[in-house]
Amino acid sequence: MKNILTKNRFLMSASALTMAFSVSAQAMPKAKVENWGKLADGQTVKSISLTNDRSITVRIITYGGIIQSVETPDKKGKIANIALGFDSIDGYVKNNKGAFFGAVLGRVANRIANGTFTLEGKTYHTSVNEGQNTLHGGVESFSRKFWTIDDVGQDKNGAHVRLKLISPDGDQGFPGTVTASVTYTLSNDNSLKARFQAQTDAPTIVNLTTHNYWNLLGEGSGTIEPEILQIFADKFVETDAASLPTGKLVPVAGTALDFNKPHKISDHLRSKESQMIWPRGYDKCWVIKGEAVTGKLRPAAKLTDPRSGRVLEVYTDQPGMQFYTSNSLDGRYVGPSGQAYRQGDAVAFEPEHFPDSANHSNFPTIELKPGQSYDHVTIFKFSHN
Repeated sequence: MKNILTKNRFLMSASALTMAFSVSAQAMPKAKVENWGKLADGQTVKSISLTNDRSITVRIITYGGIIQSVETPDKKGKIANIALGFDSIDGYVKNNKGAFFGAVLGRVANRIANGTFTLEGKTYHTSVNEGQNTLHGGVESFSRKFWTIDDVGQDKNGAHVRLKLISPDGDQGFPGTVTASVTYTLSNDNSLKARFQAQTDAPTIVNLTTHNYWNLLGEGSGTIEPEILQIFADKFVETDAASLPTGKLVPVAGTALDFNKPHKISDHLRSKESQMIWPRGYDKCWVIKGEAVTGKLRPAAKLTDPRSGRVLEVYTDQPGMQFYTSNSLDGRYVGPSGQAYRQGDAVAFEPEHFPDSANHSNFPTIELKPGQSYDHVTIFKFSHN
């Protein structure tokens, strides 16, 4: 009898150990790499799926460093993709020349006035793709480049992929050869971290960010106007009718751009203020509260969808954040849901240095020199009420 009891204890112990290992294995975040089509030059685009144990899956592709989809549960546990985009590489190649769905923006995010800047006494001219201005890096920006997988893996804390891109001297008119990388990490606390790094072999300018279009009710579900937004900023970068900075940092108090107290996006979306009329909605860079120190994250925004209960929080160490209500979407783009994307169907949060910083000495510098490292982090944290 003693031997039988001992044997049973051993079997129970072994079973418990097997169950514990199984649970542990299931809880481990995972990174999976798959083929995702080919470009015209024959390069194979890869898709990297990052999954945690909270039913969140983020898919990234090596074209444009694009976040292709983000699947998260709502308050009832229903999973939906909350990132607008396309379900094939052809969709991005065809449509992302001006829309930048989910892509890394670079070398310089946002606008450069007249596609011109002066650095160390020399004037440079960058490719223009928005009238006479350079937007998000030019005609063939980082959003349209083929990135390579530099590292991929997982541990108990998260699943990650690091993508790398070498931008040669003269690329889109920018000086110096820049080696850039973006590391995406999905953690079990439901945080998606994007770490942007860059080095150069000659003086240049760099300002990197991502351009996701978010709809917390789900991709293709229509307007984001009922979503409730808070932006942690007391000032914004004033712009003219062409969305170029005037050089002034203006208080948000008393304007349609005051989101210090959370309220519906729709509340002032149709304001008659010039800062709202010119861009046809929200498309402005807010000056995030607190000192901008590399590696020191501050809250930038919090978005809540009362219909689904989903919540998106944004943290960054960048000095500013562009907030955009997808004012240029006009029905020409159709997503995986089969629904056309229209104005106000999504919002974009783009933590960054201020627009046209290269031409405003009173803005934080975006100059990068040999021996220096560009290193900034943004976190998107997902939850539900």
